[in-house]
Amino acid sequence: MTTYVLVSGGHMGGWLWRDVAERLRERGAGACAATLTGMGDRRHLASPETDLETHIEDLVQLIDHSDAPEVVLVAHCYGSFSALGAADRRPERVSRIVYVSAPLPMDGYSVHGLVRAFEPDPAVRDGWRQRAEQAEDGWRIPPPSLDDVQAWNSVAGVPADALTRLVRLAAPQPLGTLTRPLRLSGAAAHLPTSGVFCTGTGMNIAMVESLVRSGEPRFRVLTEPHVTFFELDTGHWPMLSAPDALAGVLLRAAAGEGQRVTA
Repeated sequence: MTTYVLVSGGHMGGWLWRDVAERLRERGAGACAATLTGMGDRRHLASPETDLETHIEDLVQLIDHSDAPEVVLVAHCYGSFSALGAADRRPERVSRIVYVSAPLPMDGYSVHGLVRAFEPDPAVRDGWRQRAEQAEDGWRIPPPSLDDVQAWNSVAGVPADALTRLVRLAAPQPLGTLTRPLRLSGAAAHLPTSGVFCTGTGMNIAMVESLVRSGEPRFRVLTEPHVTFFELDTGHWPMLSAPDALAGVLLRAAAGEGQRVTA
């Protein structure tokens, strides 16, 4: 039985995946929604020392304590960094990584570092910098308001009550989770990988093909035979706006389906 470990993005906990986890179980799969240290109902465990390595170790321990011989790691948004870090530590236990509306993590870069280095929009870069400067007590970034959530990315398809719940349960984000660089050994470099683009955010497979054609070396990995892609016609929060469709895509990804991009 395929077991999915569902990893939330910034400020969010495992509660975010409730509907998707239910649908995966209904279709015969195992599902475990991870809540990282300082997030969700574990927000009281956050400290100034909580950083990306803390979240990687959270997932490593979850994998180690799972009875499943192999797991599919599914990561949303910021969760892609901790998921890849955990896969790098336990590559023999991970059968696939699925990135859902998430950035592509890179060795040596933190979340903030990746934004500073590669985000073309100065307003977005400045927004990340300002959030870091506003960290409460110097180490906790306040949770987003409703206006923030709606401004930062597409909320297309998210029911009003789900959006209210998202804002209510959002937790402060320890600054170190966003500023500590990801360090990889390369052990997970050839693990099967899938990307799920939510077209309401402006990202799609055609854009990936354009990036590959640009000749930029860091995009070559997207053409590897073990990398596939899917599109969902929804916004940045498909686990809230399209849980049925997302569960279906995750099952297809685990089966090795998806569109490939060639050089």
